[in-house]
Amino acid sequence: MSGVLIRLNQFFTTQSYNIELYLFAGVNVKMANDTTCHYDKPMGFFYNNSNHKSDGWNSTNLIIVQCFGSVFCSFILFSNGMVIAAVITNKRFHYPFYYLLANLAASDFLAGVAYVYLMFNTGGVSQHLTVQMYFFRQGLLDTSLSASLTNLLVIALERYISVMNFKVHSNLTKRRVTFLIVLVWAISIFMGTVPSLGWNCICDLKQCSKLAPIFSRSYLVFWSVSNLVLFLVMMSIYVRIYTYVKRKTSVLSSHTSGSINRKRAPIKLIKTVMTVLGAFVICWTPGLVVLLLDGLNCKQCKVMGFKRWLLLLAVLNSVMNPIIYSYKDEEMWLTFRNLLRCIYSGTRRQRSSKANTRALSSSQEPGTSLRTSDDNKDSVQEMIKE
Repeated sequence: MSGVLIRLNQFFTTQSYNIELYLFAGVNVKMANDTTCHYDKPMGFFYNNSNHKSDGWNSTNLIIVQCFGSVFCSFILFSNGMVIAAVITNKRFHYPFYYLLANLAASDFLAGVAYVYLMFNTGGVSQHLTVQMYFFRQGLLDTSLSASLTNLLVIALERYISVMNFKVHSNLTKRRVTFLIVLVWAISIFMGTVPSLGWNCICDLKQCSKLAPIFSRSYLVFWSVSNLVLFLVMMSIYVRIYTYVKRKTSVLSSHTSGSINRKRAPIKLIKTVMTVLGAFVICWTPGLVVLLLDGLNCKQCKVMGFKRWLLLLAVLNSVMNPIIYSYKDEEMWLTFRNLLRCIYSGTRRQRSSKANTRALSSSQEPGTSLRTSDDNKDSVQEMIKE
């Protein structure tokens, strides 16, 4: 009897151990299924996972958007290219502030390229993009935004250094300015590639956002909060700089008018940068707030309804910056005019050279030399009569 009890005990012990192994294996299988990565899936899979509704654009609407967007993007590329060319060609702009301003124009130029790529890879095309193509599309936008924001922060520091010494321009060497420009782009490229480096939801679909279906909501919270904090920091820096310069200028009001004009020069540059920063904050703050709400998984917030308008604001910011430069800085506007004249005169010379080439080739055709000689005689006779 005791032997039977011992065998029954061993049997039930073995079965319970097998059940535990089965349950443990089942849990592991479930966890493995939950952590499955979907790098080989098209973007339509992630849009469906995030309940991302279609934007409703048919082919006609998309073509209209692409046509108008191409006009705006062409202006962005041309105008910001003009800013860079103005800083390079005009020796009066060979100072740290204008080098950084040209770098800011370069970030807007990249934004124009990113908008062009986005326009022709949106709508129904978005559903068929690969994960790598989507990362590239969003990475261009994030890199341009990071470059603009980091440039504005560096310009704020440059203005602070110059204002504390009450000079128009700081004493930063070209080597340091070059280092700052390289550092700006290194940080911007890194921030643009962070999601593709691993901070995404491809292996955890429950954490995916709605606006960016393969971006993790935690990343959107980090991105939006860090940018909003930088906005506040830069605004406080410029307010402090402006009040300091105004106070110093009022103290120097008893000096000569030439001295006053010379001392007011830093204020003009600060007003220009503050206008650029204000436009940047106005155009990008609503988008960052919507990204923050999406990252916090606000289900009552209809974040998808603001998507088109936020993109339009972003495009307008890159359009506005060159206009602000030319409106606030007379020297910049004069340089723009000179560059346009050079371009126009260059095209005129090209047209005249082509006309001369065609005339020369036609004169070499048989039977044309006699006509040209007769025409020359007639023109000479008319000149003699006059």
